[in-house]
Amino acid sequence: MCIDVQRFEQAKSRIIGLERARAGIGTLSEKTVHAVLKHYYAPDTDMHEIPIENFVADIYTGSEIIEIQTRSFRTMRRKLATFLPLYPVTIVYPIPHIKWLSWIDEESGETSPKRKSPKRGNVYQAFVELYQIRPFLEHKNLRLRLALIDMEEYRLLNGWSRDKKKGSDRYDRIPVQFVEEVCIRQREDYMQFIPYDIPESFTSKEFAVCAKIPERLARTVLLLLTDVNIVERTGKRGRSYLYRIMEV
Repeated sequence: MCIDVQRFEQAKSRIIGLERARAGIGTLSEKTVHAVLKHYYAPDTDMHEIPIENFVADIYTGSEIIEIQTRSFRTMRRKLATFLPLYPVTIVYPIPHIKWLSWIDEESGETSPKRKSPKRGNVYQAFVELYQIRPFLEHKNLRLRLALIDMEEYRLLNGWSRDKKKGSDRYDRIPVQFVEEVCIRQREDYMQFIPYDIPESFTSKEFAVCAKIPERLARTVLLLLTDVNIVERTGKRGRSYLYRIMEV
């Protein structure tokens, strides 16, 4: 999808702003990635936080609901059960692409210099969350937008390890650049997750190699691609399931 860079920068400026940036990270009242994306997808604030049935939609355009989901999809199940029979629902899921990490000392309030994480995010990571809403994936009113975004992440030094980093809480994430958006509107759109060099018959290990993801994640991806009838199990090779791509 084509990303509107100017609109994204305007959304960032509107939420972060020069004065708030000077005042420091602790002054941001709403989690920043969520707020920026809400203003990116709906610059008109009259569309924000609209009560529908017994829930509040992040964005309601008058004909569509858009939910910006930065946490576990598990919490969306009741909302989806209510919203999907009424309106098309688009879930926007931000995924850190390149990430710079800083630590906040709760006692002193000091923030460490940011360091670039060696890990790089990819859209397959969304399947861990999509697993939480498996029963809804084939609903005709469900749409997905997977947003790869470069981010600065701030974490509190309150973990259980000696350096207080393991088990720490994430404080906030600040979007830097909108890199890519992958959209799913119908079953056929899941084909974009099939690596171009996958063999005709393959195991989860072979899928993982072609997609350049861990095999554990590949198993989750294949489970969901089986649910939406993009791949099917055809038997076994040793102890591993064999898959093939179905006709779309």
